[in-house]
Amino acid sequence: MEQGVKQNIKFNKSYFLTITVEGWVDVFTRDIYRNIIIDSLRFCIYKKGLNVYAYVVMSNHIHMIANCNEPFQLQETIRDFKKFTAKRILAQIENGNESRKEWMLDLFSSFGQESQRHKKFKFWKSGNHAIELYNSRFTWNKVNYIHQNPVRANLVNKPTDWKYSSASNYIESESLVPEIILITPPLNYG
Repeated sequence: MEQGVKQNIKFNKSYFLTITVEGWVDVFTRDIYRNIIIDSLRFCIYKKGLNVYAYVVMSNHIHMIANCNEPFQLQETIRDFKKFTAKRILAQIENGNESRKEWMLDLFSSFGQESQRHKKFKFWKSGNHAIELYNSRFTWNKVNYIHQNPVRANLVNKPTDWKYSSASNYIESESLVPEIILITPPLNYG
């Protein structure tokens, strides 16, 4: 298996994952949808053996570093996470007060029609862009990449200012996902 290259999740090793909304639709510009992601991550941590070491929720994708405790398998946990969040978010779009409702549902419906596996809507892109973490330096590069994402997108000035990220966990500050497992040594975002 080539190191640092995208691959399918085959074993319970640690991976850098990118989970992307189909069509790169900017769904996560509203807290209601981001909170569904956060709640689902926390559920998977407590009930599906998910260990999350770093994460960020951006406008149309999620990055995370994760693995699973046995007997759970990361591939299955992420599949379930994607299935559940897709249903919850689509239901919220359909039944909530979403100004982009028609446009979004039309897009997700068209993606679903192009897919043999989806009946009505397709919310997430297939795959997880899984990259196995193979050494400390590579891992820290990915952690920094994750935490710098909102800064590069001009959403915040400092990584720790983005509440939908694990950056605050690394400075022992309040976090939406306090269950994050810190990789040592801790980061200095000073």
